[in-house]
Amino acid sequence: MEPTEYSERNERTVVSATQPPRRPIPLLAIVLLALMVHGPLLMMQLPSGSFDANFHMFFASHYAHHWFDPWNLKWFGGFSQTTYPPLTHQWIALLSYIVGLKMGYMLVQLIGIMLLPVGVYRFARIWVDDRAASYAAVGCVFLGSLTFLTYQAGQLATVCSAALYLNALPYFYEWMTESSVRSLIKGIAVSLTAAAAHHVTLIFGALLFAVPVLWTALVDAHDERVAGSVGGVISRAAIFAVAVGAGVGLVLMPYWVALIQHPIHQIPIPHDSRANFLLNSTTAINYFLIPYGLLIVALPFIVIRGASSRRLIPLLMGFWVTFIFGLGGTTPLPRWLLGRAYEILTFERFTFWATLLTLPIVGLLAADLIDRFRVKAAVGLALAAVFTFGAAMFWLSENPFRAAFTQINVAPVDAFLNRDGHDAYRYVLLGFGSELARVSIGTTASSVDGDYNSARLLPEMTNYGSAQLTNSKFYGSAGMASLRAMLEHANRYGLKYIFVHDAYYEPLLTFVGWRKIETFDNGAVTVWSKDDVPPAHPIQSDAMPTAFQGVLWGTLPIGVSFLAIILEFLLPNPRRVSGAVRATVRAEHSVA
Repeated sequence: MEPTEYSERNERTVVSATQPPRRPIPLLAIVLLALMVHGPLLMMQLPSGSFDANFHMFFASHYAHHWFDPWNLKWFGGFSQTTYPPLTHQWIALLSYIVGLKMGYMLVQLIGIMLLPVGVYRFARIWVDDRAASYAAVGCVFLGSLTFLTYQAGQLATVCSAALYLNALPYFYEWMTESSVRSLIKGIAVSLTAAAAHHVTLIFGALLFAVPVLWTALVDAHDERVAGSVGGVISRAAIFAVAVGAGVGLVLMPYWVALIQHPIHQIPIPHDSRANFLLNSTTAINYFLIPYGLLIVALPFIVIRGASSRRLIPLLMGFWVTFIFGLGGTTPLPRWLLGRAYEILTFERFTFWATLLTLPIVGLLAADLIDRFRVKAAVGLALAAVFTFGAAMFWLSENPFRAAFTQINVAPVDAFLNRDGHDAYRYVLLGFGSELARVSIGTTASSVDGDYNSARLLPEMTNYGSAQLTNSKFYGSAGMASLRAMLEHANRYGLKYIFVHDAYYEPLLTFVGWRKIETFDNGAVTVWSKDDVPPAHPIQSDAMPTAFQGVLWGTLPIGVSFLAIILEFLLPNPRRVSGAVRATVRAEHSVA
């Protein structure tokens, strides 16, 4: 071998060792990364202590025992589960037959998390090349907002529905620009599956994600980057919207019936995500700093990079609107635009959607940095991602909001309610936080309290600006007034037993005539009773779904999810984003 040839090969070897490859990261590797990062945490059941986890398992437990009867007697003296889309709960119920309820929850959450990078990758490819899209997909695995929703808030349905919508929108784009019937069919099926998972994502999130996709398709058609014309894009978008709208109307018909018959009329309940973050540092940390993490540092560059390309402006505008909504009451815009709905929604989900909308541009920035600084940039980006994820996990054990859902030994409570005919009466828990749902899973008794605000119909609950009775003291005078009203009407509802895990409530119970009868767990829980309470009787309500609605609820949402899975196998995805679009993106990227 000639010395010159040897030196050239040696130089190429040194360069390849110090410069990261410019090929995209394989999608399978990214999905496995998500499994490696979140799988162990979920198998350790870390989200079981999150705020809404027990709520989701409670709904799933009802489906496991009463699949075609969505009328649940265990909360509020009876309420309809058609007020919440059932898909995630039904999948948990199915898995619970094999692995149990709690592990079923973890598996469904893991599936949602693993679908998310797939959706981010496919969604990002509408705007960027494969390499930048792969960096965006890696970034979503470490998002502080995803960590927050999964391990603190327990918003299972929000994560799963967002992942499904991100997988549906590329089909929407392909149908508009390429008139692909395959994409139309699969896009409708996946969109309906996402709608069956979560109603808020359906109403708000889908619009915030779909408008930038439609806008971009119109730009591409106008600039002749795709085969379709502007008129064709508009007409096919209308066809897609009508088909999805009709499908959602059918699949979630019992939900719409319940919403029309009983719209949410209750005194607004305060929530920290609606606060002004500038006036409360703890709230700002919990709902802004932790979800965004080091993405905050990149925000100016995201705006500059997004504004530099005509194709990225729709995505940037979608992010900006969602970002403002995620700030809750920090700006007046959400209240102005949403009206009364502002007092019903919580806004941490908007922050999650905003971080997802940034990722295609973040992928471009990552590619720029790696091209310029090579290994140093790759290491720096990896450290930033790990720091964002690690800070969110650290905050789980340190933030003051955890006090609201500290785990309690509820086995003695369930044992008491399930013996000696105690389940003939209703009960209330005080100071149990989100453990309320866990008690409800393990007992046959019914409560006048509950952990789902939108299903409440009892006037003692809806006429006060308070959520659960179990957390009454955290809602100040409104919470205590709601509790006193319920205690005054104990005989009406057959409310005979109150379990107390917070001594704060004991003076009130003593004052209104309740007496302590038992103590559990070395005094941690006390049981109070009232002697003259008659057995509970069914509360008549016109909110009870019909048998036909129960059949629809038990078949269509789960059925459309199976249809989407079958179509994904029968109609595999070709790489349908046109070469012309990807070439344009690469050209704009190189110029920038």
